[in-house]
Amino acid sequence: MTRTPVARTRPEKQATGKRAPGKRATGEQAAGERAPGKQRATGRQATGQWAAWAFLAPVVVYLLAFYVYPLYRNVDLSLRNYTVRSFVQGDAPFTGFANYAKVFADATFGPALWHTVVFTVVSLAFQFTIGLALAVFFSRNFRLSATLRALFLVPWLLPLIVSSSTWSWMLNSESGVVNAALSWVGVGPVNWLTSPDWSLWSVTIANIWIGIPFNLVVLYSGLQAIPSHIHEAAALDGATGWQRFWRVTFPLLRPVSAITLLLGLVYTLKVFDIIWIMTKGGPSDASTTLATWSYRLGFGNLLPSFGPGAAVGNLLIVIALVFGLVYIRTQRRQGTA
Repeated sequence: MTRTPVARTRPEKQATGKRAPGKRATGEQAAGERAPGKQRATGRQATGQWAAWAFLAPVVVYLLAFYVYPLYRNVDLSLRNYTVRSFVQGDAPFTGFANYAKVFADATFGPALWHTVVFTVVSLAFQFTIGLALAVFFSRNFRLSATLRALFLVPWLLPLIVSSSTWSWMLNSESGVVNAALSWVGVGPVNWLTSPDWSLWSVTIANIWIGIPFNLVVLYSGLQAIPSHIHEAAALDGATGWQRFWRVTFPLLRPVSAITLLLGLVYTLKVFDIIWIMTKGGPSDASTTLATWSYRLGFGNLLPSFGPGAAVGNLLIVIALVFGLVYIRTQRRQGTA
């Protein structure tokens, strides 16, 4: 009886598409097997992008509604001859830069610009200096340090109308506590709010008092970010307290100082409430700044000048933008150095 030979065959790939163990897949087979994974990854990426746009959409809408559109309207106001009737009906004629020429030719422009410079520079100098001194003082973390820092925040937390009204009462020529205190030392009464020589300095003092807490908070946070071992190393090298501050602390605090001064500049340029409540820009425009002049042109008269008022407001925006660009350029230079 003879045995019939059985033909040996190689294991073939089954109809399900699975290959035999140990057999290397071809390029098309591998691509076909990886395709579902790629599709899932692409789907997750698309979902993540849509989620990012969904979170970004409210910010974009807010910027367009409260920044871009008001800025566009302000520029449009400054380039047209708007009256009360045309402001309502929207048919104001286009005049180009005539409103800007009118502003530059106005006799109030020069004094208002000078008052703005004095008000801004003096306020920033004293706010930053006093705020930095207080930040260094409180960085020692002595007893009641946190309580005193909280008390220094009170001027910043009060509404501006409250702070301005309080300063108006304190600087009143007849019943103010400042003149009462001066009388105790033999100094006669000073017309703080009604004298052209003192009105600008009065509103500047009030603005300095209001802005000190902001500088204190920001600069104190910057001081806390400086490692303590740097001061310890400087002390071991024999540096005095002033040398440690001027050669170690202040240079390391420059980035924080720069952003503090920039934010203070932008805020001070647009200060209106304090000046208007205390002096209304008077007497005889002695404390008028570009911000108060812009308001008076647009809303302070029976026949408002919307175009020139918007033009003055745009000048303030350009000034703040220039200093912002200078800050960005300086930061880039320091980053590449």
